[in-house]
Amino acid sequence: MKRFLLIPALACLMPAVYASGKSDSLLVALDKIIANRAAYTGQKEARIQDLKRQKQRLRSQEERYYINEEIIDNYEPFVCDSAEVYIHENLAIAKALANDDFITESKLRLGFVYSLSGLFVQATDVLRSFDYNKLCEHQKNRYCWNYIRYYENLVKYTDDSKLSANYEKDIERLRDLLLGLLPEGSEEYLKEKAFKLQSQGKYREALDILTGVFNRQEPNTHSHAMAAMSLAKTYRMLGDRALENKYLMLAAISDVRVAVKENEALLVLALNLFEKGDIDRSYNYISVALSDANFYNSRFKNTVIARVQPVIERNYLNKIDKQRQNLRLYAILISIFIVALVITLFINFRQTKIVVKARKNLRRMNRDLVALNLKLSEANIIKEKYIGHFMTRCAHYVNKMDAYRKDVNQKIKSGQIQSLYKPSAKELEKEVEELYKNFDEVFLQLYPDFVNRLNSLLEPDARYEPEDNRLNTELRIFALMRLGITNIDQIADFLRCSLQTIYNYKSKVKNKARKDILNFGEEIRKIDFISDLPN
Repeated sequence: MKRFLLIPALACLMPAVYASGKSDSLLVALDKIIANRAAYTGQKEARIQDLKRQKQRLRSQEERYYINEEIIDNYEPFVCDSAEVYIHENLAIAKALANDDFITESKLRLGFVYSLSGLFVQATDVLRSFDYNKLCEHQKNRYCWNYIRYYENLVKYTDDSKLSANYEKDIERLRDLLLGLLPEGSEEYLKEKAFKLQSQGKYREALDILTGVFNRQEPNTHSHAMAAMSLAKTYRMLGDRALENKYLMLAAISDVRVAVKENEALLVLALNLFEKGDIDRSYNYISVALSDANFYNSRFKNTVIARVQPVIERNYLNKIDKQRQNLRLYAILISIFIVALVITLFINFRQTKIVVKARKNLRRMNRDLVALNLKLSEANIIKEKYIGHFMTRCAHYVNKMDAYRKDVNQKIKSGQIQSLYKPSAKELEKEVEELYKNFDEVFLQLYPDFVNRLNSLLEPDARYEPEDNRLNTELRIFALMRLGITNIDQIADFLRCSLQTIYNYKSKVKNKARKDILNFGEEIRKIDFISDLPN
């Protein structure tokens, strides 16, 4: 049941996960575009310089007026001071031509630029200088639109709720007037209608209109950025911060690409990211917004940014300070680790020296063993030389045994019984040797490859080379183990050794085993005998 309940929950989470991934990719794209903004600024300046060069070739005042209009269009969102200069130049041309339309158009543009740059007193003087009733229809449209933007900028500049309430009333009055002038269905009409619906709290209806306007815009244009910004504001009113940030990013991307320095998206996005805890990006974006405002030379923008920039900067510096503290802590920890590593390496070095010394001792022992084997070989050669002598002495030993028998009989007759209890060591050793010889012969018949297989388990310099098919004590220990005799007491009795000697022999052989042999005793028990018998 829990599994079925989990599926709808995951389905609900998927859009949020997708939106998060989309936002992250837009942030990465915005970061790259911001990093390249100098190139976009250069392209904008190149276009303006090209227009200025074209202007130099013109002689007609009217033609110079129109190309100035193009220059103003480029400067208006780029550098307000330069836009103001060319508006004044056009105003002079219009007066020289005595063209009232040109004069009105230039003054309308001047009032708008004044409001953008924060010169609200000058903007007020210009806007109040018009006689609304004497304006033609498109001039009335421009007049109302400029006045609306003027009051909107005043709201942001003053940041005072009482004053803002009065400004909002003026905006609504002017918007109603503008809607009566604009053709229904036009893009400007739809946007102003959407803004009016927003002021009435009808956010969903406004969203439908603004979404349609946004979808009709060409990407990477200032109009595309403005439409995205309008959608971002609407989503903020609806409480959807994820979509608000998405459209803020789209607006910022378009504005940076077309080198619009009079932009609001980066500033708002910086504040939103600051609230989310993305201090680094927030600081970067507010810094870029401040740089653009300085480039644009807008007193109004600088004032708005100045309210929030110190807070973000202070938190950014606090984060940097915390990172420095962490860095110092990490440096201390790394130093401790280095000291521990040095100590470990020193201990390892000492252990290595001990191992090297042990290996030297082992090699010395191996040399001694080789020397001992040579001595044993020499003893075998000597023994072979005395075989003939052994044959000649057999009769002597028989006579001696007969003399021993007679001596025993004499002692019995004379009552010297106690002397008979003294054992004959030589006879005992002979019997023991004969026992071992028979054991070796029978065992090697059963396990003809025993020694080779045991040697394969040992290091190359520790392998056994038995002489005359005889086993030494060490081999006999493991031969007995292979036969299944694991009782140490039994092995010690059979080989006539102490328990400690047996343990020493076993340890000695096991220490010679190859490093990859994990269980030496188990490998011994695996040595076959039937399959290894000679044909």
